[in-house]
Amino acid sequence: MAGSQYRGSDIKDVDQFLKDAKGLGSDREKEIGQHIGYRYDVNLLPDYDKLTPFLKDYMEFMGWDDLNWLEDVHMGYEEGEAAIFDRNINGWVRIPKGIKLPKNQQDRDMIARELLVKWQMSPDHPLVQLNKAYRKF
Repeated sequence: MAGSQYRGSDIKDVDQFLKDAKGLGSDREKEIGQHIGYRYDVNLLPDYDKLTPFLKDYMEFMGWDDLNWLEDVHMGYEEGEAAIFDRNINGWVRIPKGIKLPKNQQDRDMIARELLVKWQMSPDHPLVQLNKAYRKF
């Protein structure tokens, strides 16, 4: 990950966006006063040797040969805290503070994928609440 780039800003350390809470690295981000979306190298493909046991079981249960829609899920950072962007709710879901983050971006991405799936299956997910409130049948 070190030496990688993110839309005009150099990523020198896997913890760069945890250490710099504002994270305004690119010229555009400085101009608008906030960071833009994702904080990962879009060219970083998933390393299937780093799959978590949960993701292996999930893929097997779903009958998938690959991560499919989870390939573009990466560990992001919101206000200096590790987070995952959930497109279904159009917002960041922060990683619980008790989770120790590995020093490798690939391992962090696998944890992010696992936590996103678990969050989306949780009864606390906003779409579950909407389903209960607006279900017709």
